[in-house]
Amino acid sequence: MTVTDTIYALSSGAGRSGVAVIRISGPAAASLLAGFIGELPAPRDFALRSIRDPSSGEALDKAIVVWLPAPRSFTGEDCAELHLHGSPAVVSAVLAALGSFHGVRPAEAGEFSRRAFLNGKMDLVEVEGLADLLEARTANQRRQAFRQMSGLASDIFEHWRRQLLLIRADIEAVVDFVDEPGVAEEAAAGIDGRISALLAEISSAVEASAVAEVVRDGVQVVLSGRPNTGKSSLLNTMARRDAAIVSDVPGTTRDSIEVLLDIDGVPVVLTDTAGLRSRASDEVEEEGIRRTLLRMSEADIVVWVWSPDVEGSACPIEQAPDIVVRNKCDLNPGLFRNELPNAGLSISTRTGEGIPVFIDHLSGLLKRRYGTVESSLLVSARQVSAARSSIRLLNNAFKTPSGHLELKAEEIRLASEEIGRLTGKICVEEWLGAIFSRFCIGK
Repeated sequence: MTVTDTIYALSSGAGRSGVAVIRISGPAAASLLAGFIGELPAPRDFALRSIRDPSSGEALDKAIVVWLPAPRSFTGEDCAELHLHGSPAVVSAVLAALGSFHGVRPAEAGEFSRRAFLNGKMDLVEVEGLADLLEARTANQRRQAFRQMSGLASDIFEHWRRQLLLIRADIEAVVDFVDEPGVAEEAAAGIDGRISALLAEISSAVEASAVAEVVRDGVQVVLSGRPNTGKSSLLNTMARRDAAIVSDVPGTTRDSIEVLLDIDGVPVVLTDTAGLRSRASDEVEEEGIRRTLLRMSEADIVVWVWSPDVEGSACPIEQAPDIVVRNKCDLNPGLFRNELPNAGLSISTRTGEGIPVFIDHLSGLLKRRYGTVESSLLVSARQVSAARSSIRLLNNAFKTPSGHLELKAEEIRLASEEIGRLTGKICVEEWLGAIFSRFCIGK
């Protein structure tokens, strides 16, 4: 990848559409746009122009164009955008014309955003937020990604870094006076108080990151229970499609089946699992049971589904699920005479009775556990790793005796570098490829 090339790509979705946007960025953007439309419009003004093939002069479309000279553009370079009619034939013709120029090439995945980062238009946190926003499926994911992309989190990270730079500067200012009686001790006492306060703030952000990570990837909700209690039917009911095979034959579900749901803005990965019983019919079912137990141990929320017509299916005390559901409440009422202390919510996947109540109950649990996404600062493993490293170094600095201020200053310097890695204030070349590869071609 070279940033001296001029790059182009379809930045809107592929296929037929009302409008298709082609983005151009790089030193030849002005000449390319002029080749298609003639005289350039005023910067940042949308203009309706005829689009002609620069080589043949053939009219390709009549479209809106915008000229964005550096540095006031997304990438910080000279940019142009063509807002074409979304016909695949029109888009193909314009892309083919662009590809005929020397030194002009199609953009790689994430290359526009990478150039924005390299030109100081975005930091790494904002770039990751943009990537998450492009993939957001629910309201909570959108809010979390927008907080990162808009720079709100970056401002706090930069505040942490400035505080560490100031602490280090204050330490170095008194190093020359360490031989004076009481000077080092007094300076270290004040500095330790500031380190302690910053440690508490960063540690709190790391603790809150667990919620952010779950929201980013989706809350793992596992349906568990004995065979034939209606777990697959419940999954199909919530997914509103036949995602899982439903049968009266015990052990029909042999492997885990997942569906993605949006429950009141919270992303949920709902998993149907093989029924649990003490004796499997064959090795395949035995493996399915093993996987069910593993899924339950890794789940964020476990829902136990039982039915009064399946003997021994009531929730055992040792399972301690988050929610207990009693299915098939439409059956003979006599089956429900012997109430159990942990009977749970009554539903019928056949008639739909109780399903709204169950979903409301699940939604309430999700909101209580994962509804604080707006307060999360650290949302990726990379960010959490850098914050934890800074905590370790700050703890080292806090424990360093006041007679060794130069060692305390070095730990502070290393901690500030770790915080700098969050936004890319220091060299982060090893992370760039992984981050930008997540983007689509037009970003």
